[in-house]
Amino acid sequence: MAPKSAGKEKLISDEDEVLQAVILADSFNKRFRPLTTRKPRCLLPICNAPLLDWTFESLALAGVQEIFVICRSHAEQVKTTIAESRWSKPGSGIKIVPIMTAKETFSPGDALRDIYTRGLVTGDFVLVMGDLVSNIRIDEVVKVHKERRKVNKDAIMTMVVKESGARHRTRSKGDSSVFVLDSETSECLHYESVTGYPSKSLASIPREILAEHPDVEIRNDLIDCCIDVCSVEVPSLFQDNFDYLDIRRDFVHGVLTSDLLMKNIYCYVAKDGYAARVQDTKSYDSVSKDILSRWTFPLVPDNNHPAGHVYEHRRGNKYIARDNSVILARTSKIGNNSLVGSSTQVFENAQILSSVIGRNCIIGPGTIVDNSYIFDGTKIGAGCFIEESIIGAGVNVRDDTRIEKGCLIGDGVVLNPALHLGPFERLSRKRDDHNTDGESDDESDSETEEIEEDQAAARARLGVDDSTLVWTRRATEDDEDDGVENAKNQRFMRIGDDASDLEESDPGSETEDSASEDSDDDSDIHLGNLPTSSTTSLDTTIPVLPSSSTQAESEFRYEVTLSLERAFSEGHSVDNAAVELKTLRMASNVPIARVRDSVVAAIVERINIVEGGGLPQRKEIAAVIGRWGPLIEKIGGFDAVETITVLQACSTFVPTLGNGDSFHQVHCTTSERLPLFGQILAALYQDDIVEEDDIRTWHKLSTQGIPDGLSKENMMKCWAIGAKMIEQFDEQESDEDDGDGEDSE
Repeated sequence: MAPKSAGKEKLISDEDEVLQAVILADSFNKRFRPLTTRKPRCLLPICNAPLLDWTFESLALAGVQEIFVICRSHAEQVKTTIAESRWSKPGSGIKIVPIMTAKETFSPGDALRDIYTRGLVTGDFVLVMGDLVSNIRIDEVVKVHKERRKVNKDAIMTMVVKESGARHRTRSKGDSSVFVLDSETSECLHYESVTGYPSKSLASIPREILAEHPDVEIRNDLIDCCIDVCSVEVPSLFQDNFDYLDIRRDFVHGVLTSDLLMKNIYCYVAKDGYAARVQDTKSYDSVSKDILSRWTFPLVPDNNHPAGHVYEHRRGNKYIARDNSVILARTSKIGNNSLVGSSTQVFENAQILSSVIGRNCIIGPGTIVDNSYIFDGTKIGAGCFIEESIIGAGVNVRDDTRIEKGCLIGDGVVLNPALHLGPFERLSRKRDDHNTDGESDDESDSETEEIEEDQAAARARLGVDDSTLVWTRRATEDDEDDGVENAKNQRFMRIGDDASDLEESDPGSETEDSASEDSDDDSDIHLGNLPTSSTTSLDTTIPVLPSSSTQAESEFRYEVTLSLERAFSEGHSVDNAAVELKTLRMASNVPIARVRDSVVAAIVERINIVEGGGLPQRKEIAAVIGRWGPLIEKIGGFDAVETITVLQACSTFVPTLGNGDSFHQVHCTTSERLPLFGQILAALYQDDIVEEDDIRTWHKLSTQGIPDGLSKENMMKCWAIGAKMIEQFDEQESDEDDGDGEDSE
């Protein structure tokens, strides 16, 4: 039983109350294996610092003063890392306490029950996982939560979510959510987990919710940051309900559907800041790129690196260790969005492209490392090719080896020369007979033994020696899990896999007939029929409800137009213009994408066409973008790729003369501003509103579904302009690399 004091009212004031946080260090899944056979996920390096250190930094920014780290597997490694962390040193201002939980802790729910039993938390606390990277001011969320608790003691949790565009790289297609929120209070009324496979086309909402709350938002445009501000009651609810395993799918869903608990859960929709979890290898890639692109500022490699490393930040987001220990051959190439750790050598004609290289690594002559992650102490021989893969620490990749996309190579593996690993192979070093740690993060001993049973054929197929363990997928593995951990659904979460064949072949797991069997008490919202800008039925912003009519949206467009016209003519600040647009959006309950469309289109229309073009036209574009471009980011839910897409085929609604209720649509690809596309895109790039990677990603988007005609022809012209910009990027990188190589000789 928990100590009685855990449930008592605190006698100290809010100002004196210590802000506590609980970090669940275990992953409770198998998504990173075999990288996690010898260390827990929270200690895997991201941009050359352990994930757990990034989480500590994120909580420190939020003013957390006491942190409990709950760990089961590899607990001694976690304790050692904490002891060596700068936050454990005197004067850090933070107290970090590692808690070794029971071996029987196999889920977040088990960990929360252990927290209750130990009586660790004494008031409202922040709950996060040990793979969080964030610069959101969580202390502001705590204040909102505490103020709400003063008037509603049943408000037990506030979940932090963040608006995003449909193509935002940290949005997981394999594990997203539908949130039904009260428009006025942001209370979460209903929650549904959404998988990428089988896809989901219906959201079943209890009718009583719609009856009791006439104004609701149905949101699938929210990234779940997995940052929760919890009351002290939350662990006790896990203790009372042993079927609560997952925090979202079990606890949140259970509380919201319970007729007995009568508790309330709220969402805090963060408009600013960055937050994402490294919960699979695809998000590992995405978050790494976001760090390199400086979306996590002030948590960036050259300014506040969690491991204390010092990097030089060069143009194109290239980060080179500043201790003069890095050796770059004159003919080597370091591409944009890349990081090279200290004491690493990059030999002649080697290329590092959008990749992270650890410390004390060797990259041999003529080797190409493309969109990959190389951990400390790894040696890569001459003439190798590594694409969209993660290579563990101390790996030896010998000459002429080719590693294709999606491969995971565990620590200490030695690969034979001229080896060819196909896509998504997984290798680790064979288990030691005497395992000093005796623990495993993702695999039980029985699982590892089963993998070891039939290795002869797998080793022969790949050409690896007896010291290497090949992680083959078992025939029954596809059928073991029905939800997020289903093997096909996991394809949406692994690095290098676009899972396009699943999106094309999946007929949908829930038809109208099957869903209607228990629809007497539920209202089924047909999500697939709602506007979408992506390949999956739930992969975009969902409008508030079907009651949000075309008339209402037209009125919103009209109000946005008037608001922007006032901002332009009266010289409002960008911040004030953004606040007014956010207020309009909240009053109209329309998706953030509609606001983005209107803002981009209005800015484009704001640019005057200068006769003769040339330098005067470029100055006009630079002036408008410099003045109003930041508004695109300020309105929230910023997605640079979608911004370019809107620029390419944007629409602007303006009142028709004599009739304020009707609108006409003007597409950029059929407008007189089509010749300005390249100059506007260049101005957005120069002002850091879009990055080089965003332009490259946009340029790779499919042209399928665009009907033939003038519009498609003009859109192809935009893509041709984009191709020229990418050529210029490549040429610039080549010139800069030549200069860097000369400097490092």
